[in-house]
Amino acid sequence: MKKRWLAVFMLGSALMLGACGGNDSDNAKDNGNTNEESGASVDPSEKVAQQRCTTCHGGNLQGMGNTPALNNVGSRYSEEEILDIIENGKGNMPPGLVQGEEAKALAAWLAEKK
Repeated sequence: MKKRWLAVFMLGSALMLGACGGNDSDNAKDNGNTNEESGASVDPSEKVAQQRCTTCHGGNLQGMGNTPALNNVGSRYSEEEILDIIENGKGNMPPGLVQGEEAKALAAWLAEKK
């Protein structure tokens, strides 16, 4: 019985850590700020969102399951409120997934999503 609980705990921990971390292998392949398919410039904050937010909030930031949509978050929260959520967490979202200037830029980018 203890082995079963240990296995469940280990699996749950691995899933939680994997969901909250970014995928740094993408940075090795794409160190520029362009979209490889179209050649269009990609906002650095959009890149952060793709690396840190889409795992839980969906590939188009449309929300998934118990996570809210971020594709229109600017219509619900101000830039300052979004920054507070990024820094301090809210509900199931842990605090500090993005920090410092990167968090401020991400909050500004998300505030434009109406």
